[in-house]
Amino acid sequence: MNSTLRRMALLPMLLLPACADGGEQSAVAEERIDAGSLAQAIRDLSADSMGGRAPSTVGEDRTVAWLTDRFEELGLEPGAGSDSWTQDVSLVSLAADPGAGATVRGHGTVHALRHGDDYVAVAGSVVPRLRLDDSPLVFAGYGIVAPEAGWDDYAGLDVRGRTVIVLVNDPGYATGDERFDGRAMTYYGRWTYKYEEAARQGAAGVMVVHQEEPASYPWAVVRSGWSGKQFMLGSEGGEADPIVQGWLSESTTRAIFEREGLDFDSLAAAATQDDFQPVHLDQRLSLELRNEIRQSVSRNVIARIPGRSRPEEHVIYMGHWDHLGTDPTLEGDSIYNGALDNATGTAALVELAGAFMALPKSPERSIVFIALTAEEQGLLGSRHYAMNPVWPLRNAVAAINVDGLNIFGPTRDVGVVGYGRSEMDSVLAAAADDRGRTLRPDDEPEKGGFFRSDHFEFARHGVPALYVGAGLDDLRYGEDWARARHKEYAAEHYHEPSDEYDPAWNLEGAVEDLRLLFDVGLRLANGSEWPNWFEGSEFRAVRDSSRTTSVR
Repeated sequence: MNSTLRRMALLPMLLLPACADGGEQSAVAEERIDAGSLAQAIRDLSADSMGGRAPSTVGEDRTVAWLTDRFEELGLEPGAGSDSWTQDVSLVSLAADPGAGATVRGHGTVHALRHGDDYVAVAGSVVPRLRLDDSPLVFAGYGIVAPEAGWDDYAGLDVRGRTVIVLVNDPGYATGDERFDGRAMTYYGRWTYKYEEAARQGAAGVMVVHQEEPASYPWAVVRSGWSGKQFMLGSEGGEADPIVQGWLSESTTRAIFEREGLDFDSLAAAATQDDFQPVHLDQRLSLELRNEIRQSVSRNVIARIPGRSRPEEHVIYMGHWDHLGTDPTLEGDSIYNGALDNATGTAALVELAGAFMALPKSPERSIVFIALTAEEQGLLGSRHYAMNPVWPLRNAVAAINVDGLNIFGPTRDVGVVGYGRSEMDSVLAAAADDRGRTLRPDDEPEKGGFFRSDHFEFARHGVPALYVGAGLDDLRYGEDWARARHKEYAAEHYHEPSDEYDPAWNLEGAVEDLRLLFDVGLRLANGSEWPNWFEGSEFRAVRDSSRTTSVR
Protein backbone atom coordinates (compact mmCIF):
# COMPACT_ATOMS: atom_id res chain seq x y z
CA MET A 1 0.00 0.00 0.00
CA ASN A 2 1.45 3.38 -0.93
CA SER A 3 1.76 6.23 1.56
CA THR A 4 -1.30 8.08 0.26
CA LEU A 5 -3.55 5.07 0.72
CA ARG A 6 -2.15 4.50 4.17
CA ARG A 7 -3.01 8.04 5.21
CA MET A 8 -6.51 7.61 3.83
CA ALA A 9 -6.93 4.37 5.73
CA LEU A 10 -5.90 6.07 8.96
CA LEU A 11 -8.44 8.89 8.77
CA PRO A 12 -11.63 7.10 9.94
CA MET A 13 -10.09 5.83 13.14
CA LEU A 14 -8.51 9.17 13.99
CA LEU A 15 -11.99 10.21 15.05
CA LEU A 16 -11.62 8.17 18.24
CA PRO A 17 -12.41 10.35 21.27
CA ALA A 18 -9.46 12.20 22.72
CA CYS A 19 -10.15 10.71 26.13
CA ALA A 20 -12.12 7.52 26.36
CA ASP A 21 -12.93 7.57 30.06
CA GLY A 22 -14.07 11.02 31.04
CA GLY A 23 -10.76 12.85 31.05
CA GLU A 24 -9.93 13.51 34.68
CA GLN A 25 -10.59 9.96 35.86
CA SER A 26 -8.28 8.38 33.31
CA ALA A 27 -5.67 11.09 33.88
CA VAL A 28 -5.66 10.27 37.61
CA ALA A 29 -5.41 6.54 36.84
CA GLU A 30 -2.44 6.92 34.53
CA GLU A 31 -0.59 8.85 37.24
CA ARG A 32 -0.36 5.44 38.92
CA ILE A 33 2.40 4.67 36.39
CA ASP A 34 5.39 6.02 38.30
CA ALA A 35 9.15 6.09 37.68
CA GLY A 36 9.93 5.08 41.26
CA SER A 37 7.75 1.96 41.32
CA LEU A 38 8.84 1.07 37.78
CA ALA A 39 12.50 1.28 38.82
CA GLN A 40 11.94 -0.91 41.86
CA ALA A 41 10.19 -3.55 39.78
CA ILE A 42 13.04 -3.57 37.24
CA ARG A 43 15.55 -3.96 40.09
CA ASP A 44 13.57 -6.87 41.53
CA LEU A 45 13.26 -8.70 38.22
CA SER A 46 16.88 -8.21 37.14
CA ALA A 47 18.45 -8.98 40.52
CA ASP A 48 21.20 -11.61 40.65
CA SER A 49 18.86 -13.75 42.75
CA MET A 50 16.67 -14.21 39.66
CA GLY A 51 19.58 -15.95 37.92
CA GLY A 52 18.87 -14.37 34.55
CA ARG A 53 15.24 -15.60 34.41
CA ALA A 54 15.87 -18.60 32.15
CA PRO A 55 12.83 -20.81 31.49
CA SER A 56 12.49 -23.97 33.58
CA THR A 57 14.92 -22.81 36.29
CA VAL A 58 14.71 -21.51 39.85
CA GLY A 59 14.85 -18.07 38.24
CA GLU A 60 11.56 -18.83 36.50
CA ASP A 61 9.95 -19.97 39.77
CA ARG A 62 10.93 -16.70 41.44
CA THR A 63 9.84 -14.58 38.50
CA VAL A 64 6.45 -16.28 38.23
CA ALA A 65 5.90 -15.91 41.98
CA TRP A 66 6.83 -12.22 41.79
CA LEU A 67 4.37 -11.61 38.97
CA THR A 68 1.46 -13.51 40.45
CA ASP A 69 1.96 -11.80 43.82
CA ARG A 70 1.87 -8.36 42.18
CA PHE A 71 -1.19 -9.07 40.05
CA GLU A 72 -3.02 -10.54 43.03
CA GLU A 73 -2.11 -7.57 45.26
CA LEU A 74 -3.54 -5.22 42.62
CA GLY A 75 -6.82 -7.14 42.59
CA LEU A 76 -6.71 -8.67 39.12
CA GLU A 77 -8.19 -12.11 38.60
CA PRO A 78 -6.25 -15.17 37.43
CA GLY A 79 -6.39 -15.24 33.64
CA ALA A 80 -5.31 -18.76 32.72
CA GLY A 81 -8.61 -20.47 33.52
CA SER A 82 -9.69 -22.59 36.51
CA ASP A 83 -8.46 -19.91 38.92
CA SER A 84 -4.90 -20.32 37.67
CA TRP A 85 -2.39 -17.56 36.97
CA THR A 86 -0.22 -19.71 34.71
CA GLN A 87 -0.42 -21.59 31.43
CA ASP A 88 2.00 -24.50 31.06
CA VAL A 89 4.30 -24.39 28.04
CA SER A 90 6.03 -27.65 27.15
CA LEU A 91 9.58 -27.03 25.94
CA VAL A 92 12.07 -29.37 24.29
CA SER A 93 15.75 -28.71 23.68
CA LEU A 94 17.68 -30.46 20.93
CA ALA A 95 21.48 -30.54 21.04
CA ALA A 96 22.90 -31.86 17.75
CA ASP A 97 26.24 -33.67 17.51
CA PRO A 98 28.77 -30.84 16.97
CA GLY A 99 30.89 -33.09 14.75
CA ALA A 100 28.20 -33.34 12.10
CA GLY A 101 29.13 -32.62 8.51
CA ALA A 102 27.52 -32.66 5.10
CA THR A 103 28.45 -33.38 1.49
CA VAL A 104 27.31 -32.11 -1.89
CA ARG A 105 27.75 -34.67 -4.67
CA GLY A 106 27.46 -34.01 -8.38
CA HIS A 107 29.36 -33.65 -11.66
CA GLY A 108 31.67 -36.49 -10.68
CA THR A 109 32.87 -34.87 -7.44
CA VAL A 110 32.00 -34.89 -3.74
CA HIS A 111 32.47 -31.68 -1.75
CA ALA A 112 32.52 -31.71 2.05
CA LEU A 113 30.74 -28.91 3.90
CA ARG A 114 31.84 -27.82 7.36
CA HIS A 115 29.15 -27.15 9.92
CA GLY A 116 29.44 -23.59 11.20
CA ASP A 117 31.65 -22.43 8.35
CA ASP A 118 29.80 -23.49 5.20
CA TYR A 119 26.36 -24.31 6.55
CA VAL A 120 24.24 -24.84 9.66
CA ALA A 121 21.29 -27.19 9.97
CA VAL A 122 18.78 -28.28 12.60
CA ALA A 123 15.81 -30.60 12.73
CA GLY A 124 12.48 -28.90 12.10
CA SER A 125 10.75 -31.07 14.67
CA VAL A 126 11.56 -33.08 17.78
CA VAL A 127 13.28 -36.20 16.44
CA PRO A 128 16.39 -37.98 17.71
CA ARG A 129 17.81 -38.51 14.22
CA LEU A 130 17.23 -36.98 10.80
CA ARG A 131 19.02 -37.68 7.53
CA LEU A 132 19.19 -36.37 4.01
CA ASP A 133 20.52 -39.04 1.64
CA ASP A 134 21.43 -37.66 -1.77
CA SER A 135 18.56 -35.17 -1.68
CA PRO A 136 18.38 -33.38 -5.07
CA LEU A 137 18.95 -29.62 -4.85
CA VAL A 138 16.62 -27.10 -6.48
CA PHE A 139 16.84 -23.30 -6.41
CA ALA A 140 13.34 -21.95 -5.71
CA GLY A 141 14.02 -18.21 -5.75
CA TYR A 142 12.70 -16.61 -2.57
CA GLY A 143 10.58 -19.63 -1.64
CA ILE A 144 7.44 -17.51 -1.35
CA VAL A 145 3.77 -18.25 -1.98
CA ALA A 146 1.86 -14.97 -1.57
CA PRO A 147 -1.57 -15.13 -3.25
CA GLU A 148 -2.43 -11.51 -2.41
CA ALA A 149 0.74 -10.43 -4.23
CA GLY A 150 0.19 -12.77 -7.17
CA TRP A 151 3.44 -14.58 -6.34
CA ASP A 152 4.20 -18.32 -6.24
CA ASP A 153 7.78 -19.57 -6.39
CA TYR A 154 6.56 -23.15 -6.05
CA ALA A 155 4.07 -23.08 -8.95
CA GLY A 156 4.37 -26.36 -10.85
CA LEU A 157 7.29 -27.48 -8.70
CA ASP A 158 7.31 -30.85 -6.93
CA VAL A 159 9.87 -30.71 -4.11
CA ARG A 160 9.05 -33.97 -2.36
CA GLY A 161 12.32 -35.61 -1.35
CA ARG A 162 14.26 -32.56 -2.53
CA THR A 163 16.13 -29.81 -0.70
CA VAL A 164 15.23 -26.29 -1.78
CA ILE A 165 17.72 -23.43 -1.76
CA VAL A 166 16.02 -20.05 -1.23
CA LEU A 167 17.11 -16.44 -0.87
CA VAL A 168 16.74 -14.51 2.39
CA ASN A 169 14.34 -11.55 2.61
CA ASP A 170 11.80 -10.90 -0.18
CA PRO A 171 11.84 -9.39 -3.69
CA GLY A 172 10.92 -5.95 -2.37
CA TYR A 173 14.31 -5.56 -0.70
CA ALA A 174 16.09 -5.82 -4.05
CA THR A 175 13.58 -4.04 -6.29
CA GLY A 176 11.29 -1.94 -4.09
CA ASP A 177 8.31 -4.01 -5.30
CA GLU A 178 5.27 -2.50 -3.54
CA ARG A 179 3.56 -5.88 -3.52
CA PHE A 180 6.09 -6.72 -0.81
CA ASP A 181 5.93 -3.32 0.91
CA GLY A 182 8.93 -1.92 -0.92
CA ARG A 183 12.23 -2.41 0.88
CA ALA A 184 10.55 -3.07 4.22
CA MET A 185 10.77 -6.74 5.09
CA THR A 186 7.48 -8.62 5.08
CA TYR A 187 6.76 -11.89 6.84
CA TYR A 188 7.57 -13.62 3.55
CA GLY A 189 11.14 -12.44 3.93
CA ARG A 190 11.72 -14.10 7.30
CA TRP A 191 13.57 -17.39 7.44
CA THR A 192 10.82 -18.77 9.69
CA TYR A 193 8.28 -18.35 6.90
CA LYS A 194 10.58 -19.99 4.34
CA TYR A 195 10.99 -23.05 6.54
CA GLU A 196 7.24 -23.30 7.09
CA GLU A 197 6.42 -22.93 3.40
CA ALA A 198 8.99 -25.51 2.32
CA ALA A 199 7.47 -27.95 4.83
CA ARG A 200 3.98 -27.27 3.45
CA GLN A 201 5.33 -28.01 -0.02
CA GLY A 202 6.67 -31.38 1.16
CA ALA A 203 10.40 -30.63 0.86
CA ALA A 204 12.87 -32.86 2.66
CA GLY A 205 15.11 -29.91 3.45
CA VAL A 206 15.39 -26.16 3.00
CA MET A 207 18.56 -24.05 3.04
CA VAL A 208 18.36 -20.25 3.17
CA VAL A 209 21.21 -18.42 1.47
CA HIS A 210 22.85 -15.98 3.88
CA GLN A 211 23.66 -12.56 2.48
CA GLU A 212 24.62 -10.00 5.08
CA GLU A 213 22.72 -6.95 3.80
CA PRO A 214 19.30 -8.52 3.13
CA ALA A 215 19.61 -10.68 6.27
CA SER A 216 20.71 -7.59 8.31
CA TYR A 217 23.26 -9.57 10.32
CA PRO A 218 26.60 -11.28 9.63
CA TRP A 219 27.23 -15.01 9.20
CA ALA A 220 28.59 -15.11 12.77
CA VAL A 221 25.05 -14.54 14.08
CA VAL A 222 23.77 -17.49 12.05
CA ARG A 223 26.64 -19.71 13.17
CA SER A 224 26.09 -18.99 16.87
CA GLY A 225 22.30 -19.01 16.71
CA TRP A 226 22.02 -22.36 14.94
CA SER A 227 24.70 -24.09 16.99
CA GLY A 228 24.25 -25.61 20.44
CA LYS A 229 20.83 -26.22 21.96
CA GLN A 230 17.77 -25.44 19.87
CA PHE A 231 14.45 -25.01 21.65
CA MET A 232 11.03 -26.01 20.37
CA LEU A 233 7.57 -26.47 21.76
CA GLY A 234 6.84 -29.99 22.93
CA SER A 235 3.84 -30.03 20.59
CA GLU A 236 6.19 -29.76 17.59
CA GLY A 237 7.27 -33.38 17.87
CA GLY A 238 5.93 -36.42 16.08
CA GLU A 239 5.68 -35.12 12.52
CA ALA A 240 5.46 -37.89 9.94
CA ASP A 241 7.93 -36.18 7.62
CA PRO A 242 10.29 -33.91 9.60
CA ILE A 243 12.26 -31.39 7.57
CA VAL A 244 15.89 -30.28 7.74
CA GLN A 245 16.13 -26.51 8.22
CA GLY A 246 19.36 -24.66 7.63
CA TRP A 247 21.45 -21.92 6.09
CA LEU A 248 24.17 -21.89 3.44
CA SER A 249 26.90 -19.27 3.47
CA GLU A 250 26.95 -17.08 0.39
CA SER A 251 30.38 -18.36 -0.65
CA THR A 252 29.22 -21.98 -0.38
CA THR A 253 26.14 -21.22 -2.47
CA ARG A 254 28.20 -19.50 -5.14
CA ALA A 255 30.49 -22.53 -5.34
CA ILE A 256 27.51 -24.87 -5.75
CA PHE A 257 26.10 -22.72 -8.56
CA GLU A 258 29.49 -22.36 -10.28
CA ARG A 259 29.87 -26.14 -10.47
CA GLU A 260 26.55 -26.11 -12.31
CA GLY A 261 27.83 -23.46 -14.72
CA LEU A 262 25.43 -20.89 -13.23
CA ASP A 263 26.01 -17.34 -12.04
CA PHE A 264 24.56 -16.70 -8.58
CA ASP A 265 24.05 -12.95 -9.09
CA SER A 266 22.17 -13.48 -12.35
CA LEU A 267 19.88 -16.07 -10.80
CA ALA A 268 19.27 -13.91 -7.72
CA ALA A 269 18.26 -11.04 -10.00
CA ALA A 270 16.00 -13.33 -12.03
CA ALA A 271 14.30 -14.47 -8.81
CA THR A 272 12.96 -10.95 -8.28
CA GLN A 273 10.83 -11.19 -11.46
CA ASP A 274 7.36 -12.65 -11.94
CA ASP A 275 8.47 -15.03 -14.66
CA PHE A 276 11.23 -16.70 -12.62
CA GLN A 277 11.39 -20.46 -13.06
CA PRO A 278 12.92 -22.77 -10.42
CA VAL A 279 16.27 -24.28 -11.35
CA HIS A 280 16.96 -27.98 -10.75
CA LEU A 281 20.61 -28.61 -9.96
CA ASP A 282 22.48 -31.78 -10.86
CA GLN A 283 23.83 -31.97 -7.31
CA ARG A 284 22.66 -33.75 -4.19
CA LEU A 285 22.95 -32.95 -0.48
CA SER A 286 23.60 -35.52 2.25
CA LEU A 287 23.76 -34.84 5.98
CA GLU A 288 22.77 -36.37 9.29
CA LEU A 289 21.51 -34.79 12.50
CA ARG A 290 21.74 -36.73 15.76
CA ASN A 291 19.99 -34.95 18.65
CA GLU A 292 20.14 -35.19 22.41
CA ILE A 293 16.58 -34.38 23.55
CA ARG A 294 15.59 -32.87 26.88
CA GLN A 295 12.08 -31.89 27.97
CA SER A 296 10.87 -29.30 30.47
CA VAL A 297 7.83 -27.21 31.34
CA SER A 298 7.74 -23.42 31.55
CA ARG A 299 4.87 -21.01 32.17
CA ASN A 300 3.10 -17.99 30.74
CA VAL A 301 1.63 -15.78 33.47
CA ILE A 302 -1.85 -14.42 32.68
CA ALA A 303 -3.99 -11.91 34.58
CA ARG A 304 -7.31 -10.34 33.63
CA ILE A 305 -9.57 -7.39 34.36
CA PRO A 306 -13.10 -8.44 33.25
CA GLY A 307 -14.92 -6.03 30.99
CA ARG A 308 -18.02 -4.36 32.35
CA SER A 309 -20.39 -4.92 29.41
CA ARG A 310 -18.47 -6.99 26.80
CA PRO A 311 -16.13 -9.24 28.78
CA GLU A 312 -15.58 -11.67 25.90
CA GLU A 313 -13.97 -8.89 23.85
CA HIS A 314 -10.49 -8.11 25.12
CA VAL A 315 -7.39 -5.98 24.67
CA ILE A 316 -4.08 -7.76 25.28
CA TYR A 317 -0.94 -6.31 26.83
CA MET A 318 2.11 -8.57 26.61
CA GLY A 319 5.80 -8.71 27.36
CA HIS A 320 8.28 -11.55 27.79
CA TRP A 321 9.59 -12.22 31.30
CA ASP A 322 12.44 -14.56 30.30
CA HIS A 323 16.09 -13.90 29.55
CA LEU A 324 19.26 -15.94 28.98
CA GLY A 325 19.91 -17.30 32.47
CA THR A 326 23.39 -17.99 33.86
CA ASP A 327 26.44 -19.28 32.01
CA PRO A 328 28.84 -20.93 34.49
CA THR A 329 31.56 -21.12 31.83
CA LEU A 330 31.97 -17.33 31.84
CA GLU A 331 34.73 -15.79 33.92
CA GLY A 332 33.57 -13.09 36.30
CA ASP A 333 29.92 -12.05 35.99
CA SER A 334 28.04 -15.05 34.56
CA ILE A 335 24.44 -13.85 35.07
CA TYR A 336 22.52 -12.42 32.13
CA ASN A 337 20.31 -10.13 34.23
CA GLY A 338 18.28 -8.83 31.29
CA ALA A 339 17.37 -5.52 32.91
CA LEU A 340 16.42 -3.69 29.74
CA ASP A 341 15.54 -6.91 27.90
CA ASN A 342 13.01 -7.48 29.27
CA ALA A 343 12.71 -6.71 32.96
CA THR A 344 11.54 -3.28 31.80
CA GLY A 345 8.67 -4.73 29.76
CA THR A 346 7.70 -7.19 32.49
CA ALA A 347 7.63 -4.40 35.07
CA ALA A 348 5.57 -2.37 32.60
CA LEU A 349 2.78 -4.95 32.67
CA VAL A 350 2.42 -4.48 36.41
CA GLU A 351 2.48 -0.69 36.08
CA LEU A 352 -0.21 -0.79 33.38
CA ALA A 353 -2.32 -3.20 35.43
CA GLY A 354 -2.12 -0.82 38.38
CA ALA A 355 -3.31 2.06 36.21
CA PHE A 356 -6.34 0.14 34.96
CA MET A 357 -7.20 -0.98 38.49
CA ALA A 358 -7.06 2.67 39.59
CA LEU A 359 -9.98 3.55 37.29
CA PRO A 360 -13.27 4.12 39.16
CA LYS A 361 -14.93 1.48 36.97
CA SER A 362 -13.70 -1.27 34.71
CA PRO A 363 -13.58 -0.66 30.94
CA GLU A 364 -16.35 -2.04 28.74
CA ARG A 365 -14.05 -4.69 27.28
CA SER A 366 -11.69 -6.93 29.24
CA ILE A 367 -7.98 -6.26 29.63
CA VAL A 368 -5.69 -9.30 29.55
CA PHE A 369 -2.05 -9.17 30.66
CA ILE A 370 0.28 -11.94 29.46
CA ALA A 371 3.86 -12.28 30.69
CA LEU A 372 5.33 -14.71 28.19
CA THR A 373 8.07 -17.27 28.50
CA ALA A 374 10.80 -18.39 26.07
CA GLU A 375 10.86 -15.35 23.80
CA GLU A 376 14.64 -15.59 23.70
CA GLN A 377 14.33 -19.21 22.53
CA GLY A 378 12.28 -18.24 19.48
CA LEU A 379 8.98 -16.63 20.61
CA LEU A 380 7.88 -20.01 21.98
CA GLY A 381 5.66 -18.79 24.82
CA SER A 382 3.73 -16.49 22.52
CA ARG A 383 3.50 -19.18 19.86
CA HIS A 384 2.06 -21.60 22.40
CA TYR A 385 -0.51 -19.08 23.61
CA ALA A 386 -1.52 -18.11 20.08
CA MET A 387 -2.10 -21.77 19.24
CA ASN A 388 -3.82 -22.45 22.60
CA PRO A 389 -5.47 -19.17 23.60
CA VAL A 390 -7.25 -19.01 26.92
CA TRP A 391 -9.40 -16.21 25.46
CA PRO A 392 -10.35 -16.76 21.79
CA LEU A 393 -8.18 -14.62 19.54
CA ARG A 394 -11.11 -13.89 17.24
CA ASN A 395 -12.35 -11.71 20.13
CA ALA A 396 -8.99 -10.02 20.73
CA VAL A 397 -9.38 -6.38 19.75
CA ALA A 398 -5.62 -5.80 19.59
CA ALA A 399 -2.31 -6.86 21.11
CA ILE A 400 0.15 -4.33 22.56
CA ASN A 401 3.70 -5.57 23.10
CA VAL A 402 6.23 -4.05 25.50
CA ASP A 403 9.76 -5.30 24.84
CA GLY A 404 12.40 -2.88 26.09
CA LEU A 405 11.53 0.56 27.47
CA ASN A 406 13.18 3.94 26.97
CA ILE A 407 15.86 4.33 29.66
CA PHE A 408 17.41 7.60 28.47
CA GLY A 409 14.71 10.20 29.09
CA PRO A 410 11.58 11.81 27.58
CA THR A 411 11.24 12.25 23.83
CA ARG A 412 8.86 14.18 21.59
CA ASP A 413 8.34 11.11 19.43
CA VAL A 414 7.57 7.44 19.96
CA GLY A 415 8.98 4.74 17.70
CA VAL A 416 6.63 2.37 15.88
CA VAL A 417 8.13 -0.90 14.69
CA GLY A 418 6.02 -2.09 11.78
CA TYR A 419 4.45 1.32 11.08
CA GLY A 420 2.03 1.28 8.17
CA ARG A 421 0.78 -2.28 8.67
CA SER A 422 -2.45 -1.84 10.59
CA GLU A 423 -5.06 0.60 11.81
CA MET A 424 -3.43 0.45 15.24
CA ASP A 425 -1.21 3.25 13.94
CA SER A 426 -4.19 5.59 13.93
CA VAL A 427 -5.21 4.73 17.49
CA LEU A 428 -1.68 5.42 18.65
CA ALA A 429 -1.46 8.60 16.57
CA ALA A 430 -4.65 10.01 18.11
CA ALA A 431 -3.45 9.33 21.65
CA ALA A 432 0.02 10.71 20.87
CA ASP A 433 -1.40 13.85 19.26
CA ASP A 434 -3.40 14.62 22.40
CA ARG A 435 -0.09 14.57 24.29
CA GLY A 436 1.80 16.69 21.80
CA ARG A 437 3.84 13.73 20.62
CA THR A 438 4.50 12.31 17.17
CA LEU A 439 5.06 8.85 15.69
CA ARG A 440 8.41 7.85 14.26
CA PRO A 441 8.31 4.94 11.79
CA ASP A 442 11.02 2.31 12.08
CA ASP A 443 14.21 3.69 10.51
CA GLU A 444 15.26 0.28 9.17
CA PRO A 445 12.11 -1.71 8.26
CA GLU A 446 14.18 -3.86 5.90
CA LYS A 447 15.69 -5.55 8.97
CA GLY A 448 12.35 -7.10 9.87
CA GLY A 449 12.24 -6.00 13.50
CA PHE A 450 8.45 -6.41 13.50
CA PHE A 451 8.85 -10.17 13.21
CA ARG A 452 11.30 -10.60 16.08
CA SER A 453 9.19 -10.13 19.19
CA ASP A 454 6.18 -11.82 20.74
CA HIS A 455 3.40 -9.78 19.12
CA PHE A 456 4.31 -11.41 15.81
CA GLU A 457 2.79 -14.76 16.84
CA PHE A 458 -0.49 -12.95 17.55
CA ALA A 459 -0.25 -11.13 14.22
CA ARG A 460 0.07 -14.48 12.45
CA HIS A 461 -3.32 -15.37 13.92
CA GLY A 462 -4.83 -12.12 12.67
CA VAL A 463 -4.70 -9.97 15.81
CA PRO A 464 -3.67 -6.37 14.98
CA ALA A 465 -0.47 -5.81 16.94
CA LEU A 466 1.26 -2.67 18.14
CA TYR A 467 4.98 -2.70 18.97
CA VAL A 468 6.43 0.62 20.06
CA GLY A 469 10.08 1.46 20.56
CA ALA A 470 11.89 4.31 22.22
CA GLY A 471 11.70 7.67 20.52
CA LEU A 472 14.84 9.47 19.38
CA ASP A 473 13.93 13.16 19.58
CA ASP A 474 15.23 13.62 23.13
CA LEU A 475 13.74 16.67 24.86
CA ARG A 476 17.05 17.68 26.46
CA TYR A 477 19.84 16.61 24.14
CA GLY A 478 18.32 15.96 20.73
CA GLU A 479 18.34 13.14 18.24
CA ASP A 480 22.07 12.64 17.66
CA TRP A 481 22.65 12.18 21.37
CA ALA A 482 19.80 9.67 21.69
CA ARG A 483 20.95 7.65 18.67
CA ALA A 484 24.44 7.45 20.14
CA ARG A 485 23.11 6.21 23.49
CA HIS A 486 20.97 3.47 21.89
CA LYS A 487 23.82 2.38 19.63
CA GLU A 488 26.22 2.24 22.55
CA TYR A 489 23.83 0.18 24.66
CA ALA A 490 23.19 -2.28 21.84
CA ALA A 491 26.91 -2.73 21.20
CA GLU A 492 28.03 -3.05 24.82
CA HIS A 493 25.12 -4.49 26.81
CA TYR A 494 22.55 -6.21 24.56
CA HIS A 495 22.43 -9.91 25.49
CA GLU A 496 25.44 -9.45 27.75
CA PRO A 497 25.77 -9.92 31.55
CA SER A 498 26.22 -6.15 31.73
CA ASP A 499 22.53 -5.57 30.92
CA GLU A 500 21.92 -4.63 34.56
CA TYR A 501 19.76 -2.01 36.22
CA ASP A 502 21.56 1.33 36.51
CA PRO A 503 20.30 3.96 39.00
CA ALA A 504 21.43 6.58 36.48
CA TRP A 505 18.72 5.51 34.03
CA ASN A 506 16.16 8.23 33.35
CA LEU A 507 12.83 6.40 33.35
CA GLU A 508 10.67 9.47 32.82
CA GLY A 509 10.58 8.67 29.10
CA ALA A 510 9.48 5.11 29.86
CA VAL A 511 6.71 6.49 32.07
CA GLU A 512 5.47 8.78 29.30
CA ASP A 513 5.48 5.89 26.82
CA LEU A 514 3.56 3.62 29.20
CA ARG A 515 0.98 6.31 29.90
CA LEU A 516 0.54 6.62 26.15
CA LEU A 517 0.05 2.86 25.82
CA PHE A 518 -2.42 2.95 28.71
CA ASP A 519 -4.39 5.58 26.80
CA VAL A 520 -4.35 3.45 23.64
CA GLY A 521 -5.64 0.38 25.47
CA LEU A 522 -8.30 2.36 27.29
CA ARG A 523 -9.61 3.88 24.05
CA LEU A 524 -9.93 0.42 22.56
CA ALA A 525 -11.41 -1.11 25.70
CA ASN A 526 -14.13 1.54 25.97
CA GLY A 527 -14.77 1.77 22.24
CA SER A 528 -16.52 -0.42 19.72
CA GLU A 529 -13.86 -0.40 16.98
CA TRP A 530 -12.22 -3.53 15.62
CA PRO A 531 -8.88 -2.46 14.14
CA ASN A 532 -7.71 -4.41 11.14
CA TRP A 533 -4.61 -4.88 9.05
CA PHE A 534 -4.37 -2.77 5.92
CA GLU A 535 -5.36 -4.24 2.59
CA GLY A 536 -2.45 -6.17 1.13
CA SER A 537 -1.11 -7.23 4.53
CA GLU A 538 -0.12 -10.86 4.88
CA PHE A 539 -2.28 -10.98 8.05
CA ARG A 540 -5.45 -9.34 6.70
CA ALA A 541 -7.14 -12.52 5.41
CA VAL A 542 -6.71 -14.30 8.74
CA ARG A 543 -8.26 -11.39 10.62
CA ASP A 544 -11.19 -11.10 8.20
CA SER A 545 -11.89 -14.82 8.43
CA SER A 546 -11.72 -14.92 12.23
CA ARG A 547 -13.99 -11.91 12.67
CA THR A 548 -16.71 -13.35 10.44
CA THR A 549 -16.93 -16.34 12.80
CA SER A 550 -16.77 -14.28 16.00
CA VAL A 551 -19.55 -14.68 18.54
CA ARG A 552 -20.22 -11.17 19.81
